[in-house]
Amino acid sequence: MATLNSSLPNSISPSADLRRRFKRKISSCLVSEKSQEKTSSPSISWKAKEIIEMEAKYLVGTYARAPVAIERGNGCRVYDADGREYLDMAAGIAVNSLGHCDPDLVKVLVEQGSNLWHVSNAYYSLPQVELAKRLVECSFSDRVFFTNSGTEANEAAIKFARKFQRHLIAGGEEPATEFISFSNSFHGRTIGSVALTSKEHYRIPFEPVMPGVTFLEYGDIEAAMKTIVSGKTAAVFVEPIQGEGGIYSATKDFLQALRTACDDNGALLIFDEVQCGLGRTGHLWAHEAYGIIPDIMTLAKPLAGGLPIGACLTTERVAEAMNLGDHGSTFAGSPLVCKVALKVLNKIQDPNFLANVARKGFYLKELLNQALGDNPHVKEVRGLGLIVGIELDVSATPLVNACRQSGLLVLTAGKGNVIRLVPPLIISEEELEYAAEVFKKCMPALDAASV
Repeated sequence: MATLNSSLPNSISPSADLRRRFKRKISSCLVSEKSQEKTSSPSISWKAKEIIEMEAKYLVGTYARAPVAIERGNGCRVYDADGREYLDMAAGIAVNSLGHCDPDLVKVLVEQGSNLWHVSNAYYSLPQVELAKRLVECSFSDRVFFTNSGTEANEAAIKFARKFQRHLIAGGEEPATEFISFSNSFHGRTIGSVALTSKEHYRIPFEPVMPGVTFLEYGDIEAAMKTIVSGKTAAVFVEPIQGEGGIYSATKDFLQALRTACDDNGALLIFDEVQCGLGRTGHLWAHEAYGIIPDIMTLAKPLAGGLPIGACLTTERVAEAMNLGDHGSTFAGSPLVCKVALKVLNKIQDPNFLANVARKGFYLKELLNQALGDNPHVKEVRGLGLIVGIELDVSATPLVNACRQSGLLVLTAGKGNVIRLVPPLIISEEELEYAAEVFKKCMPALDAASV
């Protein structure tokens, strides 16, 4: 089994004391024997069954949900309708970076909720301006546009890129309108963002989607240099680390080549950090590990700790192309959500917090390599910080199911053969040890499923 990809840019190395701690006996004290007995049972109670039946009756059937009805959460653990406890290494799909019901976030939420929730963008509100100021101060950007989700942030980036190209040209000329995206990419579900998403089963049922998108192999420098063309390419969309696509990391050479080609041909470089940004890699922004600066960066998932928000961060040069009325959103940047997001940002950007994320990421990969290194189904453990993928040579679904029945929640990625680990950034080393132990115990589920 291959270990973590050595091409990943990271100046942080595992400390000696971390390695010493790694040698200690793995503890399973996090979940009691009684709790483990309850979670190992695949049966569904009448209460959970009632919720599932109501969902099937009243909601549009677009989600293949796991048969678990989550009722409450605390820290890195959640509890279902029957009181079963789970260690949550999915974090609401990389959203709950500070865990569930963080006391500081609850306090801010209650205080702001008692004062002002929503006024729309027809008026000014201080929390929105404060959050924008902090995002600009801690990033490359000069301006911020708020949205309600990651896909909306990418839609805004599409419109900003198109308007920027139109802003550049003289009268009578045709602006560059096309986009480049990459294999294994995921940029959202709306018609524009799904056009940038490589998986065909996301796009084909809704065609025709936005035209003018070319997909290249992720990491193929030669193809990118040939395809980014002046007067044709408006922007290049790329995830520095792909989440949904399978936890693939770009190399510095690849991102530098994109930066150079965009500069040479008047195209914009757009980094989608909806899943990999805001501390998950052990850096505040994933692109900081590479030293490459984009023209636009999109954010969402962890920014407000579970409340809906997205953001499109741009340079002044891009922002100058936008005029009053060019884009808008009724709910985006509400006082309630922005106040919570400001607290999230202030907590995560602390250097000690980020250093701990990096160390825990190294520790998690070492635990997994030790626990799973001899299993023939494991092809690679890869990732950076606390965005980690375990690539298998078979479908990951049986393992996901077995882990859930043993009290561990994880996700799939890629073509369904990658286990995606995106736990809360506050997860403890003991909780990581417990997760590795569950994985080791549940690996036989892959053999049973292949028989």
